[in-house]
Amino acid sequence: MRENQIAIPTILKVEKGAIKKLGSYIKMNGLDNAVIYFGNGLIDMFGYNVMDSMKAEGINVLEYREIDTVQIEDLIDMAFSIDSKAQVVVGIGGGKVIDAAKYAAYLRKLPFFSVPTSSSSDGFSSASASLLVQGRRTTVPARMAFGIIVDTEVIKTAPDKFMYSGIGDIVSKITALYDWIFEEQHGCGKVNDFAMMIAKKAVNSFVRTPFETIHDDLFIRELMDSLAMSGVANEIAGSSAPTSGSEHLISHALDKTIPNPQLHGIQVGVATYIMSKVHDHRYKRVNTIFTDTGFWDYVSTLDLKRTDYEHAIDIAPSIKPHRYTYLHEEKYREMAKEVLYEDEILKKVFGDK
Repeated sequence: MRENQIAIPTILKVEKGAIKKLGSYIKMNGLDNAVIYFGNGLIDMFGYNVMDSMKAEGINVLEYREIDTVQIEDLIDMAFSIDSKAQVVVGIGGGKVIDAAKYAAYLRKLPFFSVPTSSSSDGFSSASASLLVQGRRTTVPARMAFGIIVDTEVIKTAPDKFMYSGIGDIVSKITALYDWIFEEQHGCGKVNDFAMMIAKKAVNSFVRTPFETIHDDLFIRELMDSLAMSGVANEIAGSSAPTSGSEHLISHALDKTIPNPQLHGIQVGVATYIMSKVHDHRYKRVNTIFTDTGFWDYVSTLDLKRTDYEHAIDIAPSIKPHRYTYLHEEKYREMAKEVLYEDEILKKVFGDK
């Protein structure tokens, strides 16, 4: 029997003012020499607090700069220019800089601290990165975060669209898990019971959270905690199957076929509702959380086009031919397109276009 070895974060701090304590979280783990990468424009916003926290703990910052690339060649050069005295890589910002920093940490075998400044997806907690390889978005192995530090006050400063994207991404676990079971039933994969439990607990904890607005501290903590748990579920499973099913294939297809894709979690959220209707599974819950949070209201302003989603549904199986989701069968693709055009809620979302 093979024993599984998995990497999970040692530190998870989701609280007010966490970014001002970053130095203490690094220092408590005996790390004295840091390299810090910020997202574009974020040094002006958060650099002073971060550097102040490092100075207060006596941490030597060997390098800090802004990163605005996910070209794999650029990141390889960046990784191997890191000072040999470095003991930790810190990424502060959105998905692009988090992916860049954790890939550099992976190449140099260094601990990685993930400090997301928005709630747009679960990428801040995953052990993979979406990079540009020969001009194409490609998922590559990366470093699982040693520490995840989330400042709820910082998350609130991001535009609401990033919150809605995170909501869409976490709710998508409902359909992703259903697809994973379907895949196993068709002899194309194996469900890991523990990964299934973690992913299910993550989404259920979130959708049952009481809130008045999406800016409530409790709501933000639950959203970020649940997104972090999703990354752990993937690590346990050794793949993205617990958190990425047919709804993600639709979003990836949109990324490849339309000129200006929406945020990942926005597209995934719309596709999650479509697939929950196809699955005939928890679509009322999906609709309730999207309605109550204002997700649907926001999406209705985006001028989404049904024809884009129809084409994405058709080509979804080609995105990951090694998977076997509901959309890999023609009858379910036809059902998805029927929902797309006939569902009353989606008529409002698409403005009946």
